[in-house]
Amino acid sequence: MLVKAGRIVEDNFQTVGDSEPLPQGAIIVSLKRFLAERDCLFNREAPLGVQLEAGESPEALRGDIGKLAVVVLHIPYFKDGRAFSWARLLRTRLGYKGEVRLRGHFLIDQMGFFTRVGVDAFDIAQNITTADIEAAIHQISNVYQPSADGRTTIRDLRARQSGSAPILSEIPPS
Repeated sequence: MLVKAGRIVEDNFQTVGDSEPLPQGAIIVSLKRFLAERDCLFNREAPLGVQLEAGESPEALRGDIGKLAVVVLHIPYFKDGRAFSWARLLRTRLGYKGEVRLRGHFLIDQMGFFTRVGVDAFDIAQNITTADIEAAIHQISNVYQPSADGRTTIRDLRARQSGSAPILSEIPPS
């Protein structure tokens, strides 16, 4: 089940294994296959996505990031926090504007935090309700730290209320 903006949506992408033939339409391939068949994949003239495993940095996509429709971050188990870093790196340092999708073993309680760092789609289990998803994504009402979502921090809100000079808390892309 694919969730975007708190809603269940149709997934137009098909994930294709490394040895499977390429079908028509939008596909997601592994980083290994992408690097091996890059030109062929881009010549298909269909939306293309790449799935990164936890140990694979998005930096490997730097030269092609603007051509990808989706980057999937796969989490092998919920204690692996690298996807937080990879999502933020995609949004800030690499300037990626496409879909950042999360797949694998993450907790519903983490969805709000993943949204903050730039994840905008979640491939989730069928047993989660839309009410659970909505609550998880909107559980963080105010934030202390700047992040890829550009939300105003509590420090900035307090500075505005006190009439002091605004504090620039947004993180500029590096």
